[in-house]
Amino acid sequence: LPTGGTDVTSYEDSRAALPQPPPTTGSGLRCYKCQDYTGRCQDVQECTYEDSCISLSERGGKTIRQCIRYTDCDNSRLSQMFPAISAFTYRCCSSNLCNSGTACTAVTPLVALLGSLLSVWWCWM
Repeated sequence: LPTGGTDVTSYEDSRAALPQPPPTTGSGLRCYKCQDYTGRCQDVQECTYEDSCISLSERGGKTIRQCIRYTDCDNSRLSQMFPAISAFTYRCCSSNLCNSGTACTAVTPLVALLGSLLSVWWCWM
């Protein structure tokens, strides 16, 4: 190398050695994952390539909760994915742990009704 020059090869080598960010995979969405008859689900799954959660209930039987692609959330596709289940209802959603299906979703209207009745009662006092 001439005096005062720079070594381009060593510059490129040192630049290639810099840490690279890891490749991004997954949507970052978390869903409950279980197959049971109780309706109580506590296992959580990190969705890898899926963008939604599903809660699929067999009529009079098992409930399945897991990650799913939103494009698969239709009767025809779900019938192919779950051929052993002939009659079902399902709900797809796209926020973290939205497929819980816990009783608190049914309690919310009851709380609102009780609040309204209490306010009417209070006005009569």
